[in-house]
Amino acid sequence: MIIFANCRLIDGTSDTVREGMHVLVEGNAIREVSDVPITAEGAQVIDLAGKTLMPGLIDAHVHVYSIHLNSDRERGMPHTLMMAHAIHRVRAMLMRGFTTVRDVAGGDWGMKTAIDIGLVEGPRLFVSGRALSQTGGHGDHRHITDESVPCACTSALDIMTRLADCPEEVRHKAREELRKGADHLKIMVSGGVGSPSDALENTQYQMDEIRAAVLEAEARGTYVAAHSYTSKATRRALEGGVRTIEHANFIDVETARLARDKGAFIVPTLICYRESADNADTYGLRPEVKQKLAEVNEAGTNMLQVCSEAGATMGFGTDLMGEMIEAQSKEFALRANVLKPMDIIKSATSVNAEILQQTGRLGCVATGAMADLLVIDGDPVERIELLEPRYGAIQAIMKNGRFHKQALD
Repeated sequence: MIIFANCRLIDGTSDTVREGMHVLVEGNAIREVSDVPITAEGAQVIDLAGKTLMPGLIDAHVHVYSIHLNSDRERGMPHTLMMAHAIHRVRAMLMRGFTTVRDVAGGDWGMKTAIDIGLVEGPRLFVSGRALSQTGGHGDHRHITDESVPCACTSALDIMTRLADCPEEVRHKAREELRKGADHLKIMVSGGVGSPSDALENTQYQMDEIRAAVLEAEARGTYVAAHSYTSKATRRALEGGVRTIEHANFIDVETARLARDKGAFIVPTLICYRESADNADTYGLRPEVKQKLAEVNEAGTNMLQVCSEAGATMGFGTDLMGEMIEAQSKEFALRANVLKPMDIIKSATSVNAEILQQTGRLGCVATGAMADLLVIDGDPVERIELLEPRYGAIQAIMKNGRFHKQALD
C-alpha cells in the first residue's frame, strides 16, 4: 500500500484543485481519497509536500505501428521490424505520462496483450485493429498504377487499414476486426492528408455502409470512430450513428451542435499537422501533402473555438505518425491558445475515459479507480506546459499501482 500525503489534487472530473489531500493506493486501485490524513498499517507514506497529484493522461488518437511519417518507408516492412520499433514507441508514450492510449488504426490484440502481461512496457492500450476504408479512400495507400490487393501479412503499411466496399463487405470486415480483439471500430468517411488519391473535401462511404459498421459495433457493445475533416462528412457520420469524430478541422457550428445533441465526441489532433508542416522537407513529404497540411493547420485552431462555443465535447488526441511522436505532449500548449487549461486536462483524463467506456475506472482520482497517477512538481492548471517532459516536472508515473518512474525525494 502507498499513501500519497499532502498533495494538491486534480481529480480529472471537477474544475476545482484541492489542497492538502491524501490518497491511498492498494494493489492496482485507489482505495481512499481524503481531506484528512490517512492511516493504513504497513503503508508506505510519500509526503508530496504540496506537489500535484493527478490522473495518468489518456491519448485517444495514436498509431503504435506507424513507424515513419513518410508511409512509403513502411511499404513492405516486415512485422518483426515494425514491432521492434513499436516497443520503443509505446514505452516512450508511457514515460511522457500517458498511462492509457487508444489506437485508431493498426493497433492489435498482440501488442495490447504484450503490454497487459508485462512483456512490453507501455500504456494500457485500446485498439481498433485495421481501420476500414473504401477503395480509393483514405486507407487506400496503393500507387495509382497498383491494382494488387493490399495484404497485411507482408507489409507494416497495410496493417493499418483494410479495404471494404458495400454494406455486406463492411459488415464482414467489421466482424473480422471485432473477432480479432478490436475494442472499437474505425472507418474513413472523408479524404485525408497523407493518402494519395483522395481530396480532403471528398466524402467516403455511403450511408448504408456507415450504418453497417455502426450496427456491428453496437451488437458487440462498442462504437465506431470515424476519420473526418469536413462538416458534410462529419454530419453523415453522426447521422449514421458514429460516436467519435477524429480530426474535424473544418467543422462548422451547426455540425458541432449536432455532435453535442447526439452525445458524440470530437477528437482534435492539432499537433500532428503543426509538426508535419514544420518538418515536411526533412521527412520528404510530397507537394500535395504539404498543400493539405497548410489547409488543415489554418482551420485547426478555429475548430477548437467552434466546438467549444457549440458545447460539443472534445477529447484529446495527437495522431503523431512516425518520428513525430516525440511531440505528443505539445498538444497541451497548442490547445491552450484557445481553451482553459483545466478543460484541456479533463479532455485528456475523464473525457477520454468516457470515450473508452471506462468512466470511473480511468481518467480520475477517485475511490475504486485504477491507480494510474502522475506527480507534478508545480501546478499544470497554472502552467499547462509542465505536462511536457522537457520541463522535468513529471516526477512520478504510476500505472496500475506500479511506478514506472519515481524521482521523488
